Amino acid sequence: MSASKHVVSLPKPPRFTSKDVNASEVVQRWLSSLEEVLRTQAFDRLSTDLFHADSWWRDHLALQWDLRTIRKAKDIEAFVRTHQPTAQLSTFRIQTEGKYVPHVESPENQLDWVASMFFFETAVGRGSGVVRLFPDEQSKQWKAYAVYTSLQELKGAEEPLGPKRAYGTLDSMPGGSKGGTWLERRKRAVQFKEEEPTVLIVGAGQSGLNVGARLQSLGVSTLIVDKHERIGDNWRKRYRTLVTHDPVEYTHMAYLPFPKNWPQFTPKDKLGDWFEAYASLMELNVWTNTSVTGADFDEKTRTWTVTVTRPDGFQRVLHPHQIVWATGHSGEPYIPKFRNQESFRGVIYHGSQHKDASDYDVKGKKVIVVGTGNSGHDIAENFYENGADVTMLQRRGTYVLSVDKGVFMLHEGVYDDHGSPPTELADVWAESLPFPVQFATSVFLTKRIAEVDKEILDGLKKAGFDVYEGINGAGIASLYFTRGGGYYIDVGCSSLIAQGKIKVRRSPDGIREFKPNGLVLADGSELEADIVVLATGFDNMRTTVRKVLGDKIADRCKDVWDLDDEGELNAIWRPSGHPNFWFMGGNLALCRIYSKFLALQIKATEEGLIPGSKPETVANGTS
Repeated sequence: MSASKHVVSLPKPPRFTSKDVNASEVVQRWLSSLEEVLRTQAFDRLSTDLFHADSWWRDHLALQWDLRTIRKAKDIEAFVRTHQPTAQLSTFRIQTEGKYVPHVESPENQLDWVASMFFFETAVGRGSGVVRLFPDEQSKQWKAYAVYTSLQELKGAEEPLGPKRAYGTLDSMPGGSKGGTWLERRKRAVQFKEEEPTVLIVGAGQSGLNVGARLQSLGVSTLIVDKHERIGDNWRKRYRTLVTHDPVEYTHMAYLPFPKNWPQFTPKDKLGDWFEAYASLMELNVWTNTSVTGADFDEKTRTWTVTVTRPDGFQRVLHPHQIVWATGHSGEPYIPKFRNQESFRGVIYHGSQHKDASDYDVKGKKVIVVGTGNSGHDIAENFYENGADVTMLQRRGTYVLSVDKGVFMLHEGVYDDHGSPPTELADVWAESLPFPVQFATSVFLTKRIAEVDKEILDGLKKAGFDVYEGINGAGIASLYFTRGGGYYIDVGCSSLIAQGKIKVRRSPDGIREFKPNGLVLADGSELEADIVVLATGFDNMRTTVRKVLGDKIADRCKDVWDLDDEGELNAIWRPSGHPNFWFMGGNLALCRIYSKFLALQIKATEEGLIPGSKPETVANGTS
């Protein structure tokens, strides 16, 4: 999907302030009208009375069992008309305390709207949402510009949180003391000798662990398998200098936030240890050193047959109902091949294989790093610090923002240490605007960030580095959600480039071929090299499925990531195209947020709440 399809302009309603409006009254009146429309099924009023002509409704599982974004009042009317009779949204109430009570909000000081969080019920669950309103210029009637509805829990399957927590004594556990102590039960549970897991998660990184914890909390039997020797090795085994680029308040995992004294940015080995502790504390069933070597799906029974193996010869055939493919959005390296590459007498490898420049005798050696994303910069800096002569090869523009200023501006007021709301509420708020609208507001945020990063950006431009502002100037968000890369969060390499200590060579058409002592660029110019690192990113998650499970399964799956026609991400955290097969991935924050929606979809499937999800409906030909 072309990213330009999702470039939208923000509305330009008359400006107002909190002195001009009673925000609580406006929101309450609008929600009461919405509830009346839904109760009486007077759906035509949605497009005439309640929504602006150009408006949005983003729905995550509340009205239907998918992640959807609907634009324009008439289409919203049709969407609600189709799904409300089954969904039965009702019992709306506004947020009455904290940051997200009704208030006037002025995103990037470009427009004003009244915004509020609200809560509701459906036929099967309870949810949270956000509404943003401004008056219609002609009728002066308050109408919605953007509505978000998200299912947060299922009735009858509430999580054991807070006052609902498990009691924990032996006599309160199933079977009482005869069932054994907590430790004895845990040992049996993780072995799965007496039962089959309902869900098999492949991958024990942040995506697999988050969704595993969510499923366990919903009472869904889950097994996680991972090819590495230890939980957390997917981070430990990456390059030596790696540190997270997102601040700690943004990166909490489900149910278990990082301690208050945790560093702002987490070194990879420390994060790997946290994953290991998290799996233990969350009582997750994880088999390490275990790989999936085959899988087949039975359409009639809606059950998988999966073979898992270990290097020691262990083999087990499992029969889960669901598979979650959590091998990482950046899991399968994209390794291009070049003409005459075999003639190169130096060392060439993909960035995913980089450990540390000290592994080689690099002092005075010429190193070419192909790619200018986060990994490319980190690897280039690592080689420079070990005495190499480093050149970065840049094909297209790269968005750059500083880690000490720009990154914090991305999360200010939502995820920070300065009075931000509880993470659970912040997650609802953060996802409440459709991606295209987020991109539109990000244009102005990107300009603000560029002002505080001006010295860095000017230095890069003078050094010949192609600085990019993102799609339509929307910065990092537009690049992450459409390309999964194309940016660098500066932790030190930009100043080395600006000072000429790390050189930059731009080649829009890339590499023509290799020669014994270097490479030839598309324009015919040559670069000498002893080491070439291909920091060329990662392939589609679907590629990993094809590689491990074969064409039969991969052909039914959709490509993962980038935005679909509506503006939601393709295939990830939502139906993949293949029944009972799900993709899970993203950064730590997105894994925390969207693991909830994925777990709810799986639980709803197991409970038969989703049409066509139960085996008998398939057998009867009614799906």
